[in-house]
Amino acid sequence: MFSFLKSARSVLGVNERNIKYIKPSNSKRAIRIADNKLFSKRALVKKSIPVANTFTVIKNIQQLNNFDWDSLPKSFVLKPNRGLEGRGVFILYGRLKKKDENNLPIWVKSNKEKVDVDTLKSMTLDILEGNFSKGQTPDCAIFEERLKLLKILKPYSYRGVPDIRIVIYNNIPVMAELRLPTKESEGRSNLHSGGIGVGLDMATGTTTSAIWHGRIIKHIPGTNLSLSGIKIPEWKSLLGLAVECQLASRVGFLGVDIGIDREKGPVVLELNARPGLSIQNANLAPLGSRLRKVEGLDIKSVNQGIRLSQDLFGGEIEEGLEEMSGKRVIGIREPIEIIGGQGQKYKTVAKIDTGAYRSSICHSLAKELKLSKMIDYKKVRSAIGKQDRAIIDLSFVLDKRLVSTEAFIADRQEMKFDIIIGRKDLKKFLVDPAKNVLLKKI
Repeated sequence: MFSFLKSARSVLGVNERNIKYIKPSNSKRAIRIADNKLFSKRALVKKSIPVANTFTVIKNIQQLNNFDWDSLPKSFVLKPNRGLEGRGVFILYGRLKKKDENNLPIWVKSNKEKVDVDTLKSMTLDILEGNFSKGQTPDCAIFEERLKLLKILKPYSYRGVPDIRIVIYNNIPVMAELRLPTKESEGRSNLHSGGIGVGLDMATGTTTSAIWHGRIIKHIPGTNLSLSGIKIPEWKSLLGLAVECQLASRVGFLGVDIGIDREKGPVVLELNARPGLSIQNANLAPLGSRLRKVEGLDIKSVNQGIRLSQDLFGGEIEEGLEEMSGKRVIGIREPIEIIGGQGQKYKTVAKIDTGAYRSSICHSLAKELKLSKMIDYKKVRSAIGKQDRAIIDLSFVLDKRLVSTEAFIADRQEMKFDIIIGRKDLKKFLVDPAKNVLLKKI
């Protein structure tokens, strides 16, 4: 599949990206905003979009020489204002209690290497001299907060905070990946530094396939920890944040990097007017075809952009599971069609209950559909003790599949659902509790 993707015509190349999307969609003013982190923050803050806090900015050597290093917090990120591909980004993980011989603070990197003030000065000077900026033009150095890692993502991250990159075009998020820091990347999530890129299903925010150094992997290197099936929290909020960033920056073809802080929630880290194209490999999907699908659509609201993103580009996980298992993926509440005793059809919503072995239907509904002819009795244990329950023949259609079974008759008139489907009748299905489901009767 990977080799097919590399040769597919819909895979977006750099030249096509620049000519068809960046040049016509991004004005010079918009690109200047995206390329300048301080300008980006200013534009986003004006629209009340959450960004990572800036502790200080050093613009020249004089400010560097006069800077009070004790004013910096225990942990922070040092980055160039106009850096490219994650170069020049240094993450200081903590500060030692003990100072150096000149009574100056000492920090540590993600690999526990000590960093003194002289080293920090040298790092900052490299930034000021433009060693990491486009065209190596003079730059300024930003000292920024380091986000607090979510517990759910901690097992997958090496002493750093992952981020989520969302590529958005025409106010519709079209592709996304989770970027994980590794030991090699020294806590940075950037793929050029050795981070891992993991594709995301746009409907659910669940990880699918992953790449590391341009090759497909299934586990965190050196472990048995699977990279598929990780659910990103607050996924719909992240999609909405990406749309809001595009509206605020007016960058028509945009990559938005978002971190999730343990206390503050989603925070925008950077905007990128030239997002890298390896996101296609992480998703095993060509970006070009997705961009063409949304080109020219009239998007009138943030919610419409989110909804179209999920509808157009979601479902990869579900489709993959169905293809591999031969089973349909259903939620915990599903529309069904019950076939009555005289062939009549009755539509309702059933509760999918994997905790129950046998399906159960309300006696009043069974009587109405002329299904109340008993074929057996069985003693069962319930919340109110042991009971004798009648068993009837029952046929229904669930997700276009006919199921013929034997079901209990029960008094469910006070229950929300007239019928529950037990695991005996779910052998042709996989149950996903997180799947969007109907809540009202049809």
